[in-house]
Amino acid sequence: MSRKNNNPKGIILILLAMMIFSVQDGIMKHIFSFVSLYEVYLIRTVVSFLLILIFLKLTKKLIVFKTQYPLLTFCRVILFFFGFSSFYISLTVLPLGFATALFFVTPFLITMFAHFFLKEEIGLRRWSAVVVGFVGVYITLDPDFSNFNYLSLLPIFCAFCYSLSMIIIKKTSDKDSVYTQTFTFYFGAIIFSTIFYFIIGDGQYNTTDHPASQFIFREWFVDLESSILFMVATGLTASVAFLLLFTAYRVASPAVVSPFEYSILLWSLLIGWIYFDEIPRLNTVIGILIIVSSGIYIFMREKTQDQSIAIEKPLR
Repeated sequence: MSRKNNNPKGIILILLAMMIFSVQDGIMKHIFSFVSLYEVYLIRTVVSFLLILIFLKLTKKLIVFKTQYPLLTFCRVILFFFGFSSFYISLTVLPLGFATALFFVTPFLITMFAHFFLKEEIGLRRWSAVVVGFVGVYITLDPDFSNFNYLSLLPIFCAFCYSLSMIIIKKTSDKDSVYTQTFTFYFGAIIFSTIFYFIIGDGQYNTTDHPASQFIFREWFVDLESSILFMVATGLTASVAFLLLFTAYRVASPAVVSPFEYSILLWSLLIGWIYFDEIPRLNTVIGILIIVSSGIYIFMREKTQDQSIAIEKPLR
């Protein structure tokens, strides 16, 4: 007997998850000026790993660390790690809402990759939505090619990496549970962050005043009294949001709840405005509306065609 979807509960959980994810991003934007990126990554990942592990123990869920797809999993971990590294680096120079909006090119990229890598059939209407979505990206960027800040492309690079990782997950999820896939990322992130500590952790490469460069190369563990609670908070918020998000996709129809992931844009714009005095320009608002509309249209067409590609997994 099939389980009945509890869509109202799923929507509430998605909305809460997106609010908490935006808080995590706000914390990252707040602390980039006095911590190192991979220092945060290490603390965040260790905290998240422990919290998820405790959750699984308390709920008596099966804990499986070993993946059945080692090579694909390794590629996914690389994509996740450096993809979201680029997103966090972008927060040093971009408004929070702006960066978050550009990340939501993800449905367009997933649709494209699903066609080319998974041989999914994509109709003219969805291809049109993809094109319109990228027009929204162009309007949001409003590029001045004589003086273009190429760091504004980092959220799009993050979306590119994340979309490829979602295609890999579509291949591996038949044998690897969502928690196994999460743990493999945690292991990879801890290993990569530790390697970075031995290479750049002493701050010897922190030689420029650019905020992005300093965020990457700043010396680790200089002022833990001021930063440790913030770094632990990123792990706490990431874990809680993750559990809410995947519970939402488990108890409700993905086609119904996935459009509500766009609510993170409202929270990001609000946090950027209140805490960072970031007021979006008109072109940014217009571009965001086009991106959101195109993404939701893709979700609707997938539901109509009974073909889950972008809506099957969370976009965040």
